[in-house]
Amino acid sequence: MFRGIHSVNMDAKGRLAIPARFRDLLGEASSGQLVITIDPVARCLAVYPLPYWEEIQAKIEKLPSLNPNAKRMQRLFIGHASDCELDANGRFLIPPPLRAYASLEKKLILLGQGQKVEIWSDENWQTQLDSMLDASDGLESLPEEMQSLSF
Repeated sequence: MFRGIHSVNMDAKGRLAIPARFRDLLGEASSGQLVITIDPVARCLAVYPLPYWEEIQAKIEKLPSLNPNAKRMQRLFIGHASDCELDANGRFLIPPPLRAYASLEKKLILLGQGQKVEIWSDENWQTQLDSMLDASDGLESLPEEMQSLSF
């Protein structure tokens, strides 16, 4: 399970070094085989260990292809997916179109999200975080399933 937040730097070639804790988890889950794709809702990227991605892709492919919203998800999520592999130094290359989509420059945020890791530009993450913290609608905007949880 990926959790936690890490500030990292991307080099000039678009390579990102994964923090040791995440790297170890990726190695266990997929021998360093990753899939990176866009998040169709927010301007960030999602990185999945290959076995988890294969499950998600199978579910998306089963959506009805004549449904315009399902087709949109297939095009965005699967169409932008790129296979990546961790190198010996625990780095992988983020393809230029994905870097452009998420406005990635040098300073990045890695956000653990269970079975995936999100990659945010530092600026986009700060905007997202401010928006989430300033939400004026509070608990009323939580999904009904979340309102019954105790923490």
